Amino acid sequence: MPLQPAGTIRVRFFARYAELVGRAEAAVAVPLPATVGDVVRSVREQLPGAGDIPERPLAAVNLRHARLDASVQDGDEVALLPPIAGG
Repeated sequence: MPLQPAGTIRVRFFARYAELVGRAEAAVAVPLPATVGDVVRSVREQLPGAGDIPERPLAAVNLRHARLDASVQDGDEVALLPPIAGG
């Protein structure tokens, strides 16, 4: 059985999420094909502190808002955005 190709996704964290993981960005390896949801799961499993990031955060792929079922490719950037409180 052939090995599944892996991709490296650059994940950027903002505000509270950056505080949780202690950094603004990380590179995460995911088996391809992959979705934003797969990247979120990998982040939550691989990075210390990331378990407190919700399973369904707001996300953007390459600066465009994306749903969790949106596909990602090797080299893409996924940004995880906490809810914005405003008033």
